[in-house]
Amino acid sequence: KSRETADRAADSSPKLTAAEHQDEAASKKNLCVKAAKEHEIPEDLNKVLENKVMETVLDLFHVKLFVVEMTCSGDADSEGIVSQSVSSHSDLIPGVYEGGLKIWECTFDLMDYFSEAEIEFTNKTVLDLGCGAGLLGIVALRGEAARVHFQDYNSTVIDEITVPNVVANCTSCSGKVRKASKPPSKRPRKADGSPDVLNRCRFFSGEWSQVSQLLLNGNKPCSKYNLILTSETIYNPDYYSALHDTLAQLLDRNGRVYLASKVHYFGVGGGIYLFEKFIEEKNVFRTNMVKTIDQGLQRCIMEIAFK
Repeated sequence: KSRETADRAADSSPKLTAAEHQDEAASKKNLCVKAAKEHEIPEDLNKVLENKVMETVLDLFHVKLFVVEMTCSGDADSEGIVSQSVSSHSDLIPGVYEGGLKIWECTFDLMDYFSEAEIEFTNKTVLDLGCGAGLLGIVALRGEAARVHFQDYNSTVIDEITVPNVVANCTSCSGKVRKASKPPSKRPRKADGSPDVLNRCRFFSGEWSQVSQLLLNGNKPCSKYNLILTSETIYNPDYYSALHDTLAQLLDRNGRVYLASKVHYFGVGGGIYLFEKFIEEKNVFRTNMVKTIDQGLQRCIMEIAFK
């Protein structure tokens, strides 16, 4: 059922004509670059989950979007992306809202691949880039990653979706993320104490180049990442240069990027093979298409590493 929901969400993405896409791209270039910001986890974790209704996908908690749309307005959403997305019936407003409120189907593809390929997270440093709900990073936490950082373009997504999801999936009793057993209840109302696992997490919003600078040169600079996980972030070719530079700056020399994408994003112009060609021309990384999913619109998972 959750996969069907993701499929329906993916079908609701905007279909821009070529002229509209050019207008959007021009508009994007005229906008100020969204500054990077680190989001602190509130000491009172119950505040994080207050008024949140949780659903489950596979065996993970995630915030029910409909309730966020109903409750997050006015001062609760300083960016105004929830009301704009709802009023425009759009899951993408370039330079304003980049789709992080929804869980897109390639996220599930990547989660499946982690299990199939037995990707090792233990003691690794991980970045969930363009995290949205943060499910990829949460899977890394379950795999005992040493630290997991979450980034999304929109601060509202981090505050209202990502942080609550991470908190809801953590437990204070063992310092580990909740293991798969029986499905969790629909509404985790309380978060008892501050689980140790949250000390391994940091949360960032802002445009990729700005976040890279904050991560590398901020007050608490980070070492580079063993693994960078990203899903459905290459829909817009206008962002390829920033994404490529971010991966080059933040990936450890021996690290790996796992990127999940549709073969083509109709109306927006991006896609897996276009980005692969972009990477080849830059001659910094090598790529390997490790999985292809032929159900519906073809989707792929690409592994990226330094040459």
